[in-house]
Amino acid sequence: MKKIKLIKRSFIIVFVLLVFLNLNNLFARGKIGITIEKGVPAISVAIPKPVFKTDDKEIIKMGNYIMGVFKADLDFSLVFSRVPDGFYSYIRPLNPEQIFFKDWESIGAKILIVTEVSKDEEGEIVYGIKVYDIKTQRMIFGKAFRGKKGSERLIAHRVADQMMINFGEKPVFSSKIVFVSSRDGNKEIYMMDYDGYNKTRLTYNKYIDILPSISPDKTKVAYTSYRSGRPDLYIQYLYEGKLKRVSKGGVNYGGRWSFDGKYFIYTSSRVGNAEIFIADENGDNPQRVTFNRWVDSSPDLSPSGTEIALTSDRSGSPQIYVINRDGTNIRRITFEGTYNDSPSWSPDGEYLLFVSRIEGRFDIYKYNFRNRAYTKLTSRGRNENPSWSPDGRHIVFSSTIGGTPQIYVMDYRGLRVKRLTYRGINSMPYWSK
Repeated sequence: MKKIKLIKRSFIIVFVLLVFLNLNNLFARGKIGITIEKGVPAISVAIPKPVFKTDDKEIIKMGNYIMGVFKADLDFSLVFSRVPDGFYSYIRPLNPEQIFFKDWESIGAKILIVTEVSKDEEGEIVYGIKVYDIKTQRMIFGKAFRGKKGSERLIAHRVADQMMINFGEKPVFSSKIVFVSSRDGNKEIYMMDYDGYNKTRLTYNKYIDILPSISPDKTKVAYTSYRSGRPDLYIQYLYEGKLKRVSKGGVNYGGRWSFDGKYFIYTSSRVGNAEIFIADENGDNPQRVTFNRWVDSSPDLSPSGTEIALTSDRSGSPQIYVINRDGTNIRRITFEGTYNDSPSWSPDGEYLLFVSRIEGRFDIYKYNFRNRAYTKLTSRGRNENPSWSPDGRHIVFSSTIGGTPQIYVMDYRGLRVKRLTYRGINSMPYWSK
């Protein structure tokens, strides 16, 4: 019997050593809260089961559900990598009052997340987390989140966002995606969470509504609507129940807010030709940016607000250009393909997404401003309307990969593709900044 125990113990030691050999590059990061660069290995995180301080079955159920969504958020992040749950059987169970950090280090974890769930006096769930750096045995941060039944997903996303913030990243899990859907018989504007949950219809009419965008503070949605019989541009105030027409006459579309939410840029042909206009955040006081006989459209302001990416046919076919905010210093970005459109600036300003039609195929490409290199991100179906996530690690787009146009999300490399919509025809997604 002793021999069997010795063999089993030896196997566990060898197994853990192999884990260290595979994950040793994760331990090179010595600082807490360091920003994770794209391409750098994710931080290894241990998330044991919640410690419940209540016998209320409903609260326990809510706590377990929150934990499941929280784990899915971290898996999506590309910033954190969870230690497999099966590894926990090799160490002592978690005791929040006496944490054996060496145990957690032995299974390859760099960060430990301790979760405690209780019920407050009003019967709401209290979901508390304490996040520790295992190497220094110090608590990085702690916070409690409260909510009623039905708020589980929101609590989970807020917890995950807090993790991102405390590790120097932009929060992404409470962000929103707006899109066009025909699921209820007419092209209307909808909004959903980043993971495809909580789809909410925003427009209710018999007219066509297309090309939506959402403001950085998620209080306003812009879109083109044919409710007047013409393609006019509107801003809908989500919490005020107000709808405002900001541009009419000719064709008006492509409205987007700047990264700081202070400016609104769009295309209008009300002057006789499709030109770029920039206005304040409510679409007031518009100023014309381009003055020429060509079609200039699909504008997107850079994160700094000093440059504009746009589509123009001044070379004979639609191509992507970048100009200064005042319309000067035009530079051509694309030189291949018979049709290039939908430029979208990454939050760090280093990349530009766009759609290119080459040999009859519509695919999404990424342009690197530093080395002027192009990367093809899609290869199946018809792919259009790319939009960056707030942290610049993911891209939402529409595609016919599965047959009909639907909304998908992928990472910045074009990998980990996930479908978000299934009902009706879904297209033209836009991710809040």
